[in-house]
Amino acid sequence: MNPDATTPIPADRARQALIAVRTEIGKAVVGQDAAVSALVIALLARGHVLLQGVPGVAKTLLVRTLAATLAIDSKRVQFTPDLMPGDITGSLVYDGSTSDFSFRPGPVFTNLLLADEINRTPPKTQSALLEAMQERQVSVDGKPMPLPSPFLVAATQNPVEYEGTYPLPEAQLDRFLMKIDIPLPTREHELQVLARHAAGFDPQDLAAAGVRAVARPDDLAAGSAAVQRVTVAPAVGAYIVDIARATRSSPSLALGVSPRGATALLSTARGWAWLNGRDFVTPDDVKTMAHPTLAHRLSLRPEAELEGVGVGSVLASAIGSVPVPR
Repeated sequence: MNPDATTPIPADRARQALIAVRTEIGKAVVGQDAAVSALVIALLARGHVLLQGVPGVAKTLLVRTLAATLAIDSKRVQFTPDLMPGDITGSLVYDGSTSDFSFRPGPVFTNLLLADEINRTPPKTQSALLEAMQERQVSVDGKPMPLPSPFLVAATQNPVEYEGTYPLPEAQLDRFLMKIDIPLPTREHELQVLARHAAGFDPQDLAAAGVRAVARPDDLAAGSAAVQRVTVAPAVGAYIVDIARATRSSPSLALGVSPRGATALLSTARGWAWLNGRDFVTPDDVKTMAHPTLAHRLSLRPEAELEGVGVGSVLASAIGSVPVPR
């Protein structure tokens, strides 16, 4: 922690610490710089991230390593078909010594919650995360209990065509600031992975791999405050709104970007601008963050799905239809 709590951390120092996180994570995870940047931006913007990829592409390892580099508390929940809401939020437990009920906190009471394979559990349990994600609290017996700060849900999911998966409801998808697709590694990256394992790399022992904390919660707090000071010109704000409105009028979409999605794009564009050393947002920042921030909020019409239209191409067309401010 900051040795002098009364002295605020300079924004430049916080930026350098958070940029160092990418290099540090590279000691354990190969070729996922884009996903790392997205996770850091989500922490700065106080949002949540959905990671999608086939099993075995290091989604879980990525989140565990992020927690280790930031010196924050992390817990993991493996979502299964028999998982109950109380298994996530906690439950009241009878205490025989006091003849009363006491609350036993669930794993959601942490800084970084890894919700592993979130779409393998039924919708009722998926929805148990909604209040925690949106309100940053859990209601127990009618009483709100605040969650720690920072608080980030990093949920992983397998592609929906995989057996035993349940599609996330639109209301919950909209609670995720960003959705990041984790691709299969390139041949070069896969060779690096094999070489590391051949040399004795153990994914369960990050310390042995040399992973250490290079940023701390006070760096995140200073970074979040700095991101809030990043300016957005009226023309750039209008650009964001017009992109959102363009998706709503697309003939291929049954559901376009909501105002919540537009504010999410504002937040991620500010975070990206700040990480790149600027105190203002450019149209290129908006374009860079548009797909990870907006694509999962869109729903195709059935006829568009039958024609093989992809959400990404529809979003790209919507962005391309909006004049770029000069």
